[in-house]
Amino acid sequence: MIYNSMIILLVIGSIALGVLLGYLLRQRLFKNRQASSEMLSARIVDEAKKESETIKKEAVIQAKENLLKVKTEFEKDTRERKSELENLEKKIRLKEENLDKRIDQLSQKEANFENRDKSLVNKESAFHEKQEKLHRMIEEQTRKLEEIAGISSEEAKNFLIQSMETEAKRDAAVLVRKIEEEAKRTADKQSREIIAYSIQRYAGDFVAENTVSVVNLPSDEMKGRIIGREGRNIRAIEAATGIDLIVDDTPEAVVLSSFDPIRREVARISLERLISDGRIHPGRIEDIVKKVRTEVDTIIRETGERTSFDVGVHDIHPEIINLLGSLKYRKSFSQNVLQHSIEVAHLTGMMAAELKMNVKEAKRAGLLHDIGKAIDHEVEGTHAAIGADYAKRFGESPRIVQAIATHHDDGRTNTLLGVLVQAADTLSAARPGARREMLETYVKRLEELEAIANSFNGVDKCYAIQAGREIRILVENEKISDNDAVMLCRDIIKKIEKDLTYPGQIKVTVIRETRVSDYAR
Repeated sequence: MIYNSMIILLVIGSIALGVLLGYLLRQRLFKNRQASSEMLSARIVDEAKKESETIKKEAVIQAKENLLKVKTEFEKDTRERKSELENLEKKIRLKEENLDKRIDQLSQKEANFENRDKSLVNKESAFHEKQEKLHRMIEEQTRKLEEIAGISSEEAKNFLIQSMETEAKRDAAVLVRKIEEEAKRTADKQSREIIAYSIQRYAGDFVAENTVSVVNLPSDEMKGRIIGREGRNIRAIEAATGIDLIVDDTPEAVVLSSFDPIRREVARISLERLISDGRIHPGRIEDIVKKVRTEVDTIIRETGERTSFDVGVHDIHPEIINLLGSLKYRKSFSQNVLQHSIEVAHLTGMMAAELKMNVKEAKRAGLLHDIGKAIDHEVEGTHAAIGADYAKRFGESPRIVQAIATHHDDGRTNTLLGVLVQAADTLSAARPGARREMLETYVKRLEELEAIANSFNGVDKCYAIQAGREIRILVENEKISDNDAVMLCRDIIKKIEKDLTYPGQIKVTVIRETRVSDYAR
């Protein structure tokens, strides 16, 4: 126990001694470190002082250099600005000198303008005085002229305007006559062009009206039967009749197209019989067409014979009888040619009776004058020339042939019989209602034509003739000159074109006659 306590004391003493030694050693080491630190800090301070002195010297040097540089630039800038200011001062001095000079000049000009204004005022007053004096002289001269002439200035002005207007119309009339004379030289070419364009415009209407017939069907189902299997029935109809059969969208109707009216009539009758019979096949079609063609030929012959008998014209060649009968199926401007020929025959006969001429010959020429229209779609030439050729070929007399050939000729070489046929032809074609014109419309158009002509000064009398296709105007010789007549004709034409609606064209003829009468004593 005591041993342990001694050991413990010994250990505690050893520890205490170690602690004391350690403390003393640490104190010693601290003092040594403190001394070395003080020495290091003194050295660092010395170095810092040296370095700061060096930096300070460099900064002072740099500052001096910058100050010198700034000073140099300032002095340079100062010199430049001073130079600019000197230049500006020079310019300002020059401008001041120029302004002084201009002010002097303006003062001088102002003085000159004042002098000129005074002179202008004087001149203006003198001018006004002269102008007033001139007006007084003109008024006095005008008054004297009015006293001498016996008319006022307004009347003289109107007279001058009228004379100038008359002279202008005269010049215009002369120019129009020159233009007409020039136009006559090129009339053939222009007329051909006009006719060609007219044909082009109206060909469609002509074809629709004169080359087409319509056959009505009981139902649209019949169209299929007319066409037949693979079109054999329609081909058979076209081959047998020589026409074109058109089956289109028109309900319950088919169209027959051909320029030959007789073929078209044969086809129409044949198709109507086939439809009513119901048996439509190529063999039946050929039989029906053959029978109908025979019937139509018979109708044509009987029509020709009955017409010649009714008119009182006999001993006509059978071929001409057939041509005459075929005119039953021909139309011209929607007028049946056979009825027209009968009318012309009667009119020609009546006029021949009045003139103590051969009535039968006149009727014969009137009845046969349009036979060329029966075949003019097959033979080249005009219907008058074709008809005359056929009449001569089948034994008609030269007088009849001449009348047929010249019934559209306005020449002086025409015979008296030809003139009668021509007049009857015109009367029949131009009578009211002959070509789709009502009597009321016809009469009203004639009255309006004559009213338009009578509305112009200088017109003595006027007559609407040729069923309103021509108007002839007689003018007063003392009021209308030759040149005025030209202008009057133009003015009437313009008014007719503006105010009236009419078919075709209207010919305006202005007649100015010079009559001299005296007495033998």
